[in-house]
Amino acid sequence: MDCAKGDQATTRRYDAAAYAFVMEAAERAIGERRGTVTGNELLDTIRDVAVERFGPMAKSVFEHWGVTETRDFGRVVYDLIDAGLLGENEGDSIEDFGDVYEFGQAFETDYFER
Repeated sequence: MDCAKGDQATTRRYDAAAYAFVMEAAERAIGERRGTVTGNELLDTIRDVAVERFGPMAKSVFEHWGVTETRDFGRVVYDLIDAGLLGENEGDSIEDFGDVYEFGQAFETDYFER
């Protein structure tokens, strides 16, 4: 995924905050890796940013936004790609976002085990 600046509005299936959050996480992931990132790398960054920002409430925040599984983040990413705000690399697929981690484990159990 590459970050691109654009004016196009996204087709929203999720709360606008979910799109802004994913854009922020994508920019961070790309900056940290100094280039393109995979779906798994982006999901790792999403998890890290969510835990930093929302702590054990991350799962609840995402549910409020309509995001309940990692595949939903893939849909957000592909909405942003369709809007011209993120770029797609050869070999990228929405399937890269399917069932990567379970939200309860990633945002609650793992949080308290840190």
